Amino acid sequence: MRSIPRAEVLVPSSTFASSVNVILYERATPVFVDIEPDTYNLDPEDLERKVTPRTKAIMSVDVFGHPAEWDAITEVARWHKLFVIDDSCEALGAEYNSHELRVKSDESKPSNQSAQTEGQWKKLGTFGDAAAFAFYPNKQLTTGEGGIIVTDNAEVARICRSLRNQGRGEMGAWLEHERLGYNYRMTEMSAALGVSQVRRLETFLAKREQVARLYTERLAGLDWIRPPVVRPHVRMSWFVYVVTLREGIRRDAVMQGMAEKGIPTRGYFSPIHLQPYIRERLDTHEGMLPITESVAQRTIALPFHNNLTEDEIDYVVENVANIIKFHR
Repeated sequence: MRSIPRAEVLVPSSTFASSVNVILYERATPVFVDIEPDTYNLDPEDLERKVTPRTKAIMSVDVFGHPAEWDAITEVARWHKLFVIDDSCEALGAEYNSHELRVKSDESKPSNQSAQTEGQWKKLGTFGDAAAFAFYPNKQLTTGEGGIIVTDNAEVARICRSLRNQGRGEMGAWLEHERLGYNYRMTEMSAALGVSQVRRLETFLAKREQVARLYTERLAGLDWIRPPVVRPHVRMSWFVYVVTLREGIRRDAVMQGMAEKGIPTRGYFSPIHLQPYIRERLDTHEGMLPITESVAQRTIALPFHNNLTEDEIDYVVENVANIIKFHR
């Protein structure tokens, strides 16, 4: 029997493993796309280069709460007739100005000034065919675990409702199953917790933005460490605060020094295409995604949560500055 080529899904490697695992669960092939050197989101130019006749979908990720470049991504999808999934698990509440880039790329032509300034702001989750949000305890909003899928595609919604409920149909009898499904139902208690937190989401986002602003102000002027980049046409939903070390600084030594001061830090992200289980399945290797691999060796997540105080931020910045000076 002739084997049928597997469908391909374009996805960044700089992400959490779940973004790639869901592709493998469906027996499709993840094709890894490099990232932009500033926001660390999927690079639309490399995305275009990676499209093949087997490509069926794009899985974009709004990394650290910064929206991906949705104008460019959806344009690639329209041109090649691809399904688009937004992994917005780290970006609940973020927004993207979907008019800004078109104005920016058309600066030499006559245009309406008010349209340039107003743009068209859209919440993440409204781009593409479906989007996912996660509610793990470290997210902007939590239900304890789990998440949701949002879509305006009625057929996708119908199938998702069936899959989460052991494959039962919406109108079928209790013990009749239309397809292989899962027990992905959220508990009533978890849902109630989530509903109560939705009412406070804007407060949570404002607190996290304030913490990020204080960090950025205090890190300004330090040329060996770069704060997160936030583009002017997005509203960031701060998930983590990730800084980038200048090349040549030993990240592991910096993290060890911070630990000795009682300050927890994490490296973000370890590229998925270099994980052992992916190498074994897909024969991936170092050198495939140069920006992804370089960034992965130089990024550190500093302590970050809603109620971090100015004194605590000062302590973190003072110590990271002294430690880096010693190790650069």
